[in-house]
Amino acid sequence: MNTTNTSTAPAGIDPNIKVVPIMVALITGVFFSIMNETLLNVALTPLSEQFDVPHTTIQWLTTGYLLVVGILVPISALLISWFTTRQMFIGGMIIFTIGTLICGFAPNFPVLLIGRLVQATSTGLMLPILMNTILVLIPAERRGSAMGLIGLVIMFAPAIGPTLSGLIVENFGTQWLFFFVVPFALLSIGIAWVYLKNVTRVTKPKINIPSIILSTIGFGGIVFGFSSAEGEAGFAQPQVIVSIVVGAIALAAFIVLQLRLKEPMLDFRTFKYPMFSISTILMVIVMMSMFSTMILLPMLLTDGIGLTGTIAGLALLPGGLLNGLFSPITGRLFDKFGPRALIIPGTIALSIVLFFLSNINADTPFALFVALHIVLMLSISMIMMPTQTNGLNQLDQSLYPHGTAILNTLMQVAGAIGIAFFVGIKASGVMSAEADGATEAMAVIAGTKGAFTIAFVISLLAVVLSFFTKRAKSPQGAPGEANQQPMH
Repeated sequence: MNTTNTSTAPAGIDPNIKVVPIMVALITGVFFSIMNETLLNVALTPLSEQFDVPHTTIQWLTTGYLLVVGILVPISALLISWFTTRQMFIGGMIIFTIGTLICGFAPNFPVLLIGRLVQATSTGLMLPILMNTILVLIPAERRGSAMGLIGLVIMFAPAIGPTLSGLIVENFGTQWLFFFVVPFALLSIGIAWVYLKNVTRVTKPKINIPSIILSTIGFGGIVFGFSSAEGEAGFAQPQVIVSIVVGAIALAAFIVLQLRLKEPMLDFRTFKYPMFSISTILMVIVMMSMFSTMILLPMLLTDGIGLTGTIAGLALLPGGLLNGLFSPITGRLFDKFGPRALIIPGTIALSIVLFFLSNINADTPFALFVALHIVLMLSISMIMMPTQTNGLNQLDQSLYPHGTAILNTLMQVAGAIGIAFFVGIKASGVMSAEADGATEAMAVIAGTKGAFTIAFVISLLAVVLSFFTKRAKSPQGAPGEANQQPMH
């Protein structure tokens, strides 16, 4: 990657912008922001004991975090149009650092939760800023490699979070989960302070208050509803049903309003571009598959196969690490060969793995679970960033903030839906098997097989869509196989 890039710099942007230091600052900040989504997973029980609150309450450290991120990501397109890249990123990282310090010094649970929500305020903005900056600074013919680095961040950060959490809590104490992050946040701020320049046009569009309210209720309600569908009651809980229904109604009203506004907060004209539409559906399927597998496999290995939690966690670590390490490679392959060479075999491999997982039993070797998870995560790396990059490449530059906001919002929503949906299917299967006289372990296996069967069927849609994928040509004139125009 060159240290400077003048060919795609918008008018009014410093032509001598140094790309590499900017990318280092952004990736460092985003890495630790995203890692915080899973950093507390292993620490929830110790935190529950430390602050003397029940598990249902301590879970708000995760649910509240995802809720705030789900609310803020859709608004990111509006904020990127109101503030410079420098203001957004440095301001966001300062907020993240403040939230992290609040968590580290928290004397009780309410203060800890406040700090966690402050952290989430920054996380909801970091990934859209990084993606939008790459779209502006990096030419389309080299964008795959840069987006591959985002794949490393998105996958490696959550994968290492639980492992790092266990080591820190066991050796240093829960407060060091937060103090550990502070130096890296300050490093990111320092590099950005020196090198980061504005790379986007500040247009300051009219702020439509009803859009913000409907977006907050819509996306927030759906994320909260699906994230709360836990326990035996699952989706039958009144607060879950009300949250999802109210969220869906508000979201429908939000979309209708955006289509009528001259300056929408989230511009759904992005779906007029065929590659962006296909990319969006593929991303939803992949995120549902990934997040559901991350929670179903540990449950299967511990409750069904009888392994310890430590062994189950280690079984998933190689796949997560290889996914992150392979993402930059898939980015370079995308630049050289285009999306079809990666997405088609990737979706086929995803379906094959899910088919095998839908046919597991108590005698399935442990090594096979590890191998299947590795292939699953590698297939996701072949799909995720190439799909996302190809879809965004087709958009006009004015739609970049909206395209990144839409994709990142739906990734959050798809993750929450995937976990709740497939865990719900698994729970129903468990109850049905137990009613037929199966042991607890066999019931868990039966329920998990049922969930993976549904996941396999859904994955076949991804296989079909992959054959409709073509390399998109940017309206700015990037080279490609297909010069596709918006659908009318």
